[in-house]
Amino acid sequence: MLRPVQRKLGETLRDRVAGSDAGERGPQIWGKPGERWFAPGDPIWRVHEDAAMFPGGVAALLLQSLHPLAMAGVAGHSGYKGDPWGRLQRTSNYIAMTTYATIPDATAVIAHVRAVHERVRGKDDRGRPYRASDPHLLAWIHAAEISSFLAAYKAFGPAPLSETDADIYVAQTAVPARLLGVLDPPTSVVALDAVLAAYRPELELTPAASETVDFLLRTPPLPGLAKPGYWMLAAGGVALLPPWARDLLGASLPLWLGRGLGRVGTATVRWGLAGVQSGRRSAPPTA
Repeated sequence: MLRPVQRKLGETLRDRVAGSDAGERGPQIWGKPGERWFAPGDPIWRVHEDAAMFPGGVAALLLQSLHPLAMAGVAGHSGYKGDPWGRLQRTSNYIAMTTYATIPDATAVIAHVRAVHERVRGKDDRGRPYRASDPHLLAWIHAAEISSFLAAYKAFGPAPLSETDADIYVAQTAVPARLLGVLDPPTSVVALDAVLAAYRPELELTPAASETVDFLLRTPPLPGLAKPGYWMLAAGGVALLPPWARDLLGASLPLWLGRGLGRVGTATVRWGLAGVQSGRRSAPPTA
């Protein structure tokens, strides 16, 4: 009796995050013959294929918003309010392609994103110039993203991740990051933590960041019935943030409550996606 419900939930989540054609594009990503950077047993596969990416994604967006120049670029060019699902699907496709696809397909996606970045430039509300291709900003976006994904998997993932595997995960994410334009990306958890710490003096809650927080946590573009489930995931995302980031964002949700809601929300998403992901774990052909 629950199978149709599971499949419907999985299809709805997949279509929202990856696009309505995700079912058709999936075999092209995972089934296409060719050499890949990573294999199914690698930590990057384990982290990026799990439902913990949902609260991890919320945490990443919140954390990234705290850099004023990165946030100015998002506010001025991404159209996240007018087309939030399109932006989410583009990000989801980038992560999928650079994690699972053949090397030529992955590098083609990276080249496309680099070309887009070259066109994204301007000034923030204080007149400070920014450009999306700036290696300094790219390094912040990368570090904030992968630290959030890693924290999410550790908190809500289906199995523990050893310290060694966590270091391997950080090192593996550095492969596409270098091609995207990140100079000397971190290759261990210790190095990743050092990068985050180095950016702290630059971070602040600008008006644009406050709007993003409101959009993500208070007025998400969802129908009423979907909001409780989303808010569980968002609460989990907030709980993943470092204490100093929660303070900057003014997030006062009790940590125990956020962790509990995030765990339930992630488990529900994982159950739904399990109904539409058959065969994905198999090793892709290499030739």
